[in-house]
Amino acid sequence: MLLPVLSWFCSALLSAVCGGALPEAEVKIEVLHKPFLCHRKSKYGDILLVHHQGYFENGTMFHDSRADPAEGDRLAMWFTLGIREVIKGWDKGLQNMCAGEKRKLIVPPALAYGKEGTVKIPPESTLTFIIEVLEIRNGPRSHESFQEMDLNDDWKLSKSEVKQYFRKEFEHHGYPPNDTLHENMVQDIFAKEDENKDGFISAREFTYKHDEL
Repeated sequence: MLLPVLSWFCSALLSAVCGGALPEAEVKIEVLHKPFLCHRKSKYGDILLVHHQGYFENGTMFHDSRADPAEGDRLAMWFTLGIREVIKGWDKGLQNMCAGEKRKLIVPPALAYGKEGTVKIPPESTLTFIIEVLEIRNGPRSHESFQEMDLNDDWKLSKSEVKQYFRKEFEHHGYPPNDTLHENMVQDIFAKEDENKDGFISAREFTYKHDEL
């Protein structure tokens, strides 16, 4: 009984005698280039397109998205900032960036691949990344995305509006419209997101749910 009580006491008071709390790992950030004009800065929920190079502490490169110049930007990576699609060090270190900005991140193991490592990354590795943000887009759950989808500005999304949004996004990325697929996607989304089953997705339902769209 004594051990659990002491454990609780330590965590509650964070006393020096009991060892206190370990300091949180931090990412070291160095801005290598920043454009003169910056129309928006990256924030959690935004979708970023980046090129990056990764290095071990001894300077050995383990990844370079620009390794083949003939590929251009085809090997650049899209991801959503802040939802653990990438390592924690990136989520922390790529906030408030401009399109065209380049940063150097030194990421400790706790914010990279930790004790487990990966096939290419040894356990407990501190990694250095050179990252250039090429493009910043609204994330699927942003207020801006809701406004873009809400064609009649009534602060709720109809099935027709969501379907039109899918059609536009498919065309934007070079895919032919597929009404059957779009209809199935819309039905699935409304089954999950329309909490009050009124046939619309409200701004609140859209903003505070995180499964689809």
